[in-house]
Amino acid sequence: MEKFVTHLGVAAPLARSNVNTDDIVPARFLKTIRRTGFADALFANWRYINDDKAPNPDFELNQSAYADATILVAGPNFGCGSSREHAPWALREFGFRCIIAPSFADIFYNNCFNSSILPVVLDKSTVEDIQATLAGQEQYKLQIDLPAQTVAMPDGRTFGFDLDPFKKSALLEGLDSVDWTLSRKGEILAYEERRRKEAPWLFIGKDADRRSASAPAS
Repeated sequence: MEKFVTHLGVAAPLARSNVNTDDIVPARFLKTIRRTGFADALFANWRYINDDKAPNPDFELNQSAYADATILVAGPNFGCGSSREHAPWALREFGFRCIIAPSFADIFYNNCFNSSILPVVLDKSTVEDIQATLAGQEQYKLQIDLPAQTVAMPDGRTFGFDLDPFKKSALLEGLDSVDWTLSRKGEILAYEERRRKEAPWLFIGKDADRRSASAPAS
């Protein structure tokens, strides 16, 4: 997984509340559990006028001012609805590295970290102020500093945000949940070996299965 340390990118406003995961990736596109192939599906019901994928000129991400946006400034309760992981997969594949909002749905918020996306919570008035600043601005960039936990605007304003230390560390190191677990493999094996000595009866079946799996075929 790609590390996140600092990021300078074009910001796009999405001033809509309660954007759910079906808005982010409509259910008709959920035909695979692979992490790729969802960029075109992102906000499909809003980005396109019809199934021929004719761009909707009124949708924010189709406007030239927000071309190549990598930071999304959204409304409250972003990512609500179902828990589908396809939503952050699509956002990341489209190019987003950071989403700023007053609040997120819990499952979506946690899924973002496994896709190398930084979800930033700022108070509602601050988010609305940033969205108003972005309106009509061409290629307006924000600076995201994860170590310092700040969002900086070109006019000099800087906003701090809170973040769980564990999630921060994992994102800085580029570790998703599986990567982090594997990085502790030595500790896991040492624990199992200690428990095998302390309570060998817990491992009788497991050790038998392991010996059977490693035995040469007759």
